[in-house]
Amino acid sequence: MNVDKGYVDAPVDPSLDLRAEIARLKRERGAVIMAHYYQRPEIQELADEIGDSLALAQKAARTDAKVIVLCGVHFMGETAKILCPDKTVIVPDVNAGCSLADSCPADEFAAFVASHPGHTVISYVNTSAAVKAVTDILVTSSNALKIVNSLPKDEKIIFGPDRNLGNYIAATTGREMLIWDGACHVHEQFSLQRLLELKREHPFAKILVHPECPRPVRLLANKVGSTQALLEFAVSDEADEFIVATESGIMHELRRRCPNKTFIAAPPEDGTCACNECNFMKMITLEKLYNSLLYMAPAIEVDQEVARRAVVPIRRMLELSN
Repeated sequence: MNVDKGYVDAPVDPSLDLRAEIARLKRERGAVIMAHYYQRPEIQELADEIGDSLALAQKAARTDAKVIVLCGVHFMGETAKILCPDKTVIVPDVNAGCSLADSCPADEFAAFVASHPGHTVISYVNTSAAVKAVTDILVTSSNALKIVNSLPKDEKIIFGPDRNLGNYIAATTGREMLIWDGACHVHEQFSLQRLLELKREHPFAKILVHPECPRPVRLLANKVGSTQALLEFAVSDEADEFIVATESGIMHELRRRCPNKTFIAAPPEDGTCACNECNFMKMITLEKLYNSLLYMAPAIEVDQEVARRAVVPIRRMLELSN
């Protein structure tokens, strides 16, 4: 077995029924498979639990499984390990990073926080464990508005790392915040022009937009929200057609939940394809998932001192989300 590449680099017999083998190994290992909505459809279909970042953190915190196989990006595995230090947490490919987390180096963010004393530090969950360790409260796109509104009106706030989400929260709540200048490469690529073109082609479609998108795109939305919120809106709304401006992995669950509705993936600004994908989220394949269960690797580890400090804002987020 070789994990030098960030995943188990071992041959997989092409004659194997990988779905059946993954189910067998999961039972033998006492494992639960958790997947983000942005994962490949075949990964979502095998998952025991599926959700956005908040839901996956909540499910990790309460699972009885001995092993958590987190099909998502690296920071999600770190969050699960911090919440469950006595469990084995596996991410089938630890190269699955996050451009938003990468836009907020821990040492630079810590220096920024130190240079603005007296502020409550609110960080998006899409950050490294080391950034979480210098944070007071974590938020996700599902609960950020609720958590910010729960603070006193005169609270001084630092928000990082997503500038688009931060500006959306500031505009919606009327709060003044010092906002770190980071962004998600996927959501940054959506453009107002491409959405307007799609809207002209589908005049009755409602537009669903993730708050990590730039402000001009958000202003065109019928609904701004997390992946979970967009899904719930599509299920309950009377419209038959939707244009979706978030990572295209959500289309699988939207179509599964709403088979009689039409969903159109908004393309990136450069127009090179008909959808907008996160290359990190798509790194996990059935073969990597199978090998990770077979060899129980690669396992996520977090420095104990970092984990001790990072668990505080994670648990506060979970408490404030109830």
